[in-house]
Amino acid sequence: MRTNTLLILLGGAVLAATPFLLKDYRDVSARLIGAALTDDAGLARLQYLCDRIGNRVSGSVALEKAVSWAEQEMKRAGLENVRAIPVKVPHWVRGAESLVMVEPLARPIPMLGLGGSVGTPLGGIEAEVVVVSDFDELEKLGREKIAGKIVLYNAPYVSYGVTNVYRTSGPARAAALGAVAALVRSITPASLRDPHTGATNYKEGGPKIPGAAVSIEDAMSLARLSATGEHVRVKLNMEAQTLPEANSADIMGEIRGREKPDEVVVLGGHIDSWDVGQGAQDDGAGIMAAMEAVVLMKQLNLRPRRTVRVVFWTNEENGAAGGKAYREWLGADVNKHVAAIEMDEGAERPVGFDFGDEEAALRRPPVAEAAFQRAVDIGKLLEGINASAISKGGGGTDINPLTLAGVPSFGLRTVGTHYFDWHHSNADTFDKVDPHDFRLNIAALAVLSYTLAEMPERLGDLK
Repeated sequence: MRTNTLLILLGGAVLAATPFLLKDYRDVSARLIGAALTDDAGLARLQYLCDRIGNRVSGSVALEKAVSWAEQEMKRAGLENVRAIPVKVPHWVRGAESLVMVEPLARPIPMLGLGGSVGTPLGGIEAEVVVVSDFDELEKLGREKIAGKIVLYNAPYVSYGVTNVYRTSGPARAAALGAVAALVRSITPASLRDPHTGATNYKEGGPKIPGAAVSIEDAMSLARLSATGEHVRVKLNMEAQTLPEANSADIMGEIRGREKPDEVVVLGGHIDSWDVGQGAQDDGAGIMAAMEAVVLMKQLNLRPRRTVRVVFWTNEENGAAGGKAYREWLGADVNKHVAAIEMDEGAERPVGFDFGDEEAALRRPPVAEAAFQRAVDIGKLLEGINASAISKGGGGTDINPLTLAGVPSFGLRTVGTHYFDWHHSNADTFDKVDPHDFRLNIAALAVLSYTLAEMPERLGDLK
């Protein structure tokens, strides 16, 4: 009995020490990349989603049409265990809206109400505009000069992470000083007088005022007028309202693992979008690329050691309810997730993946160096398409609950040249998706997810 036990232990040790050899995965990676670069089905699905369903804000009929269609598409593609996880989502409705300059001259100003904003009173709000460039300037002006005014945040774009704070908390901070509404310069580096929307948040129990985005050009124009000493007055009308929560769902399908079907590599993006444009880059391209990555494995008769699951999470844009619901649905089985991959930065040319999540690392042990080095090795399989860079950081909103539970997490990274030019705007349409770049993203997702599911060790076990 002792001899048998020793042999079993030694066998386990040999398996644990099995080296990761790139040559073992190069042929299958080449097959996946080749299939992705000649694939038309993923792009066709994305075109259908954009042109036949369109934008898909949480609570809308369009979102639920997309959810139903996605479930059927996964079944038609032959994925296994296709299912829907019910999710309750916020239901914010934009309604009619307008912004007009009253003084020093009368002209309409393009605008988009911020997601989650309250509406104006019937008849709208007319008030003088006070321009600030940052929160420090707002606070220095104080209640005396802010109360009764409409605050315009004319904050130049630095990066999405840095500048986005003026949209998410700008209206609430202006409201705390007595402002009657807030306008935010769109969070984008470039504009053709095209406003960009996105969620805003109010402090619990605090005052709520309407918030809207204006284009870079209009924010700068209003700021220039104000700087000359002109009294700039505008009239804002917004019918925005928040209705009771609506029913939605996460949709998922998979290829069951041949040896360890209970262990899962999950990849995906979010099926919802804002109620402007077509939600092509954000994040129709992400979900369609992730789905096609898994479909190609099936078509090539590749069944990895572990299960590969694609998920279309719902309500990423204004609540992240889908990612939270998925984590709750997993329960203790979250420990069987060996990796999570999210694509939510558009479908421009991929350069690699961010591995781990800096914010999550503050609340749990950071990714082990051995795991990071394995990720770097896997990235080398994508050298042929120049998508091999692996950096620390990343993850994503939908997989953040998994990241916090200790699941090794990846975020697909692209060149990001124009993504924020289109982000959350009417310009986020199918024509902005370059077919070749889209196929490269499919290839990157397919190679990473297959390799993580196939290699002998779990990535998180590497220390």
